[in-house]
Amino acid sequence: MSRDWRILEVDLTTGRAAGSALGGEEVAPFIGGRGLGVRLLAPHAVPGADPLGGTVPLIVTAGPLTGAGVPSGDRFSLSTISPLTGTVMDTNSGGRLGRALKRGGTEVLAVSGRALDPVVLVVGDGELRLHPAGDLWGCSVTETILALRERWGRDAGLAVIGPAGENRVRYASIMTERMRAMGRGGAGAVMGAMNLKALVVKGSGKVPVKDPGRLKVVLEESNRWLRAHPVTSKALPALGTPMLVRICARAGIFPLRNFQAVAQGEDQAYSGEELAARFPVASSGCAGFFIQCGRITEVDGARGEGPEYESLWALGPDLGIEDLARIVRAAHRCNDLGMDTISAGATMACAMELAQRGLRPSSLSFGDAGAAAEMIERIARREGEGDELAEGSLFVARGAGAEAYAMQVKGMELPGYDPRGAQGQGLAYATSNRGGCHLRGGYLIAREILGIPKKVAGSVVLGKGGHVARAQDFGAVADSLSACRFATFALAAEYWSRMVRAVTGWDVGGEDLMTAGQRIVNLERILNLEMGIGPEADTLPPRFTREPLGEGPCAGEVVHLDDLLAEYYAHRGWPGGIPSRSKRKELGLDEERRRILRKTG
Repeated sequence: MSRDWRILEVDLTTGRAAGSALGGEEVAPFIGGRGLGVRLLAPHAVPGADPLGGTVPLIVTAGPLTGAGVPSGDRFSLSTISPLTGTVMDTNSGGRLGRALKRGGTEVLAVSGRALDPVVLVVGDGELRLHPAGDLWGCSVTETILALRERWGRDAGLAVIGPAGENRVRYASIMTERMRAMGRGGAGAVMGAMNLKALVVKGSGKVPVKDPGRLKVVLEESNRWLRAHPVTSKALPALGTPMLVRICARAGIFPLRNFQAVAQGEDQAYSGEELAARFPVASSGCAGFFIQCGRITEVDGARGEGPEYESLWALGPDLGIEDLARIVRAAHRCNDLGMDTISAGATMACAMELAQRGLRPSSLSFGDAGAAAEMIERIARREGEGDELAEGSLFVARGAGAEAYAMQVKGMELPGYDPRGAQGQGLAYATSNRGGCHLRGGYLIAREILGIPKKVAGSVVLGKGGHVARAQDFGAVADSLSACRFATFALAAEYWSRMVRAVTGWDVGGEDLMTAGQRIVNLERILNLEMGIGPEADTLPPRFTREPLGEGPCAGEVVHLDDLLAEYYAHRGWPGGIPSRSKRKELGLDEERRRILRKTG
């Protein structure tokens, strides 16, 4: 029988902790990571659930591969209900925290309640402590990380918030000790509402591996594929994710000024090539993994993480700003304040277009980098207009009676790919369980633009329902393992199942993992439905369905969302957008729901 997975539950209100366990046979159907997180979140996903009220937990989950010496699988996941969208959400990151958690003898850390005063929660090797953090409250992410390293050493795994989280900005991020962001959905605001400045996790034990010899063989084979794949072996190590700027501009899907236009040509002043040429400092990434997709950049003598493709776009071209130095500064500052770069940029872009159209006054305007830099500070501290923008673009646009100009789905701001040139990506945005997300929705850019695993034309509608569903399921598998999404470009599900068998001893194949991915996506859908987020939310801003692109390779295109949704729902077994009884039974979700209700009733 598989060994138990250990859960540590911490109530910040009382300062008490309790341990429990789940049998491996209960974990395996949800893999770990994101899947186990949503399973444990299920009792809290009820109508009126308030993620800032102290009753909804933050659930940190390792994956079955975390800490086991799998370079591409050493991540961790965090699940809660989003204060930005009201949906179930997860977010994940590299860094030491997940590995340290497992080395300390725990797979899951669930934190709830609200401390009376700011605290740091320290977990490690069987002990738990709450330390006062009044001296850190108000500090930037960098200042906090330096202070925590001084107190608990450089080997500790950290998850910290900055002023944006403290002030409950609804898209506040959580940052790790490697300055990697758990950015989307506002988990940092949940930590802020708990008066929890940071998690510190230390662990000195060894993560057990069932069959080290088998794991060594599969890793050697997998690494050969990773080193042979052009994206994982060349493009990402050379340029990081900003490699996509010229590719997307060439394809006609790189948005400008709140998606009012797209870039023409590929010679962009803010491209990955320009970033590498002008700000070359170092590569970064997950410890021990050779892809090293991140970038450490320096501007004005200060070094920082990024910007990634999405940050570069959201804080630059989406705001009409082409000055790369100013974009880099803005990305660094968002990280240091603990704020999602995509939502921050997209919310400012929404305010800019509303002002441009005379619908809402603003100090912001397209191309004004100085005003944008100042607004980033005001949002994080909820000062003046920044207090309204801290609520997100949908709130801002609704206040002006102009919801159509918020480029969002379910309240989450869209990333930097115009779906009018990528029909599958449009469907992915609309059906993402955590809102307008390119990752949880299914990264169809891989197929439609990069040709991975094979090229599917962006303009084609027929067949995209199946492509999106499969991509969503495989994404849920990766997030639950918890593994690098880029590694899935080169490695099919069967390779991951062989790793899981070697580490855990679970009898699981590639299609078993894909079924688990489908189970996770369906459970997330069911929980959203229970909280009142139904199929009517599977939509896109009317700009994409009614306003054809005016220029570029995709000129004249709109997203054919009704046709896409019909095919997607049919493929999923979701008549009218709702998982059918037969689908729930097929995936064992009716019995799972009864089990959850028995334990909480």
